[in-house]
Amino acid sequence: MEAPPDPQRISGKDFLAFVERTLEFSGADPVSAAYFRFPKRSVILSLPVDLDSGAVQVFRGFRTVHSIARGPAKGGVRYKPGLSLEEVETLAALMTVKCAVMDLPFGGAKGGVDVDPKQLSRGELERLTRRYTSELLDLIGPDKDVLAPDLGTDEQVMAWILDTYSENRGTTNAGVVTGKPVALGGSLGRKQASGRGAAYAAARVLPAYGQDLAGARVAVMGFGNLGRHAALAFHELGAKVVALSDSSTGLHAASGLDVPAVLAHKQKTGALQGFPAEHLPQEALLGLEAEVLLPAVDSKMLHAGNADQVRARFVLEGANAALSREADDLLKERGVVVIPDVLANAGGVTVSYFEWVQDASNFFWTEAEIRGALEAHMKRAVGSVLGEAYRLGVDLRTAAYVIAMQRINQATHLRGVYP
Repeated sequence: MEAPPDPQRISGKDFLAFVERTLEFSGADPVSAAYFRFPKRSVILSLPVDLDSGAVQVFRGFRTVHSIARGPAKGGVRYKPGLSLEEVETLAALMTVKCAVMDLPFGGAKGGVDVDPKQLSRGELERLTRRYTSELLDLIGPDKDVLAPDLGTDEQVMAWILDTYSENRGTTNAGVVTGKPVALGGSLGRKQASGRGAAYAAARVLPAYGQDLAGARVAVMGFGNLGRHAALAFHELGAKVVALSDSSTGLHAASGLDVPAVLAHKQKTGALQGFPAEHLPQEALLGLEAEVLLPAVDSKMLHAGNADQVRARFVLEGANAALSREADDLLKERGVVVIPDVLANAGGVTVSYFEWVQDASNFFWTEAEIRGALEAHMKRAVGSVLGEAYRLGVDLRTAAYVIAMQRINQATHLRGVYP
């Protein structure tokens, strides 16, 4: 069996292949397609940081703005070992698609640093974050490029970015980042948004294919922010979460896991290891009997070497580019319904949009209002993709990209070419 060259790397070729498939359906003109294939701007940063030892280490950072056709750029900041410009540029383009599919007034962006944040002290992490922000001062802002958490970063990192930006500007402008602490203008419900959005997407898709969500068996690979909140949301919606995994182990219970109890164990011990259930390797979750498989760790979790193991009827692509192009093709040939990342994990950017709006107006919503707005927005967007898939006779990923390309094409056409 073919194995991926590097299961942790996101391929721009895979992404562009998905784009190419949609051109015949979307009607996008060559100018719009050209704008889409190349980012508006990419910068590579040299980031010297004083370490606690007294030494200075230089880290490599990146920030890409893919598009501003539909509004300011929006995208996360990831701290990840081996992060490359190709990965950042691909994820920025994916964000452009995601925002367009969700009909949010943003273009895509992404950035980060080639670093393992677990190897840094809190002080080192803060100094790295502030240096990264200071290098981008003239390029970011609530009306230019809005940052957010991603792999390896959290609300504390966003707080440091906000403070660095504000101190240099002489005024606090909370809208430069989303996913920040509520005390600094963050939104209630933002932490849960990616996971809950995934569950809401599945709740809209499954009935369209004759499958009730209530009682459906769900296997979740990855127990980070998205995975844990998706599992809890599925549990609350009446699905049966039969498997969960993190880097330490996988858990399985055919009758369903007590998700709140698993969450409590994880919070107390820091790992799923030791929870009273059947333990198995994370990879084994691929072959479990389940209606829904949610891969939520990193890119290319499913590839040509393991896609044939999948027994679920639906794959909910929680991580960005969790499926390689080959895996996507193999699953489609077998009749597996893939709910693509641009829908499955769009809850995070949707509530980030709500946060950006709240910061601009200085008027904040209740958590119940956030959840209600997220559910309505997710189901409306998924409904549009389902309708387009039915109309064109294509899979959900192709339908989502068609909708995105049509909206981007319209914005690009209306704005014209400057100068």
